[in-house]
Amino acid sequence: MTRRMLALGTALTALALVALGSPADAQDRQRTVRIQMQSNFASTLALLGPNAQYTVEQVKKLSGGSIDMRFFEPGALVPPGQAFDSVSSGALDAAWATPGFWTGKDIAFAVYATVPFGPGLGEFLAWMKHGGGEKGMQELYAKYNIHSIMCHLIPPEASGWFRKEIKTLDDMKGLKMRFFGLGANVMQKLGVATQLLQAGEIFQALQLGTIDATEFSMPSMDLSLGFHQVAKFYYFPGWHQQATVGDLIINKAKWDSLSEHQKATIEAACDQTTLRGMSLGESLQPKAMSEIESKGVKLMTWGPEFLSAFEKAWTEVAAEQVAKSPEFKKAWDSLSAFRKEYAIWRERGYLK
Repeated sequence: MTRRMLALGTALTALALVALGSPADAQDRQRTVRIQMQSNFASTLALLGPNAQYTVEQVKKLSGGSIDMRFFEPGALVPPGQAFDSVSSGALDAAWATPGFWTGKDIAFAVYATVPFGPGLGEFLAWMKHGGGEKGMQELYAKYNIHSIMCHLIPPEASGWFRKEIKTLDDMKGLKMRFFGLGANVMQKLGVATQLLQAGEIFQALQLGTIDATEFSMPSMDLSLGFHQVAKFYYFPGWHQQATVGDLIINKAKWDSLSEHQKATIEAACDQTTLRGMSLGESLQPKAMSEIESKGVKLMTWGPEFLSAFEKAWTEVAAEQVAKSPEFKKAWDSLSAFRKEYAIWRERGYLK
């Protein structure tokens, strides 16, 4: 009887452990962590908006409710441009954005977002996850009391919307244009006056003539912002952004307060969002391009003269930034070394 009772007790204990999950799961259930996350992209913005919300949903689902992450629209808690400082100070728990927004802190952040004539989806993902990219990005953020997790990766962007057709390089001189990241430095060398505007500010600036042209993202996202109503010349390819990384930034103290299981949960949610950004991003563009064209927009392709000029200017910009910023040099050297090694696979493994 005693043996039977012991066996029954052992079986019931095993069933209870299965019901409760792992010790880490049980411990997490006893403490709910609340994280307020403000997105730098509105929920109505195609792809980026829904994917920011998807991150939050996956965190809640995978954590079994032990992480109560809340999504907030841009500006709901702090102005979008202040998200970095707010996360750094702890005034805001987390933000969903891209490292390229923080180049005012250090130009090196741009390398971890996208670089002109840089890697495409697969190559960028390989560098970030297995070539030291994400590690370098986290080390840079750590100087500002922030922990970062790669949480998005999207396909090539378009090169930009112009109110007038660009027939020669001289046509670019004097243009006022919204431009993101290191590509802005390239455009400046060609005589373009650039400024970085948040997504919600661009349409009005274009409509009022405050800017003559803009780049923002890929067709599906640009369509949702209505640029086709004002500008009728849409240029490709997006030489400045062949792939773009987004990240979830979390206050370091907040991150350190999480259990190892909760940290792994957030990392897993971001991995899922990254995959979704890549696959959904690729699938949405053909239909969006057809719709844009149906609205009277001309889809334009840069000729060799333009692409050569862009690339020449980019080579100069990269050399200048390497000379000016130790952190940029560190990031650029890491990416360049990886790309040099990767080249044999890129050139031989893929059809051209």
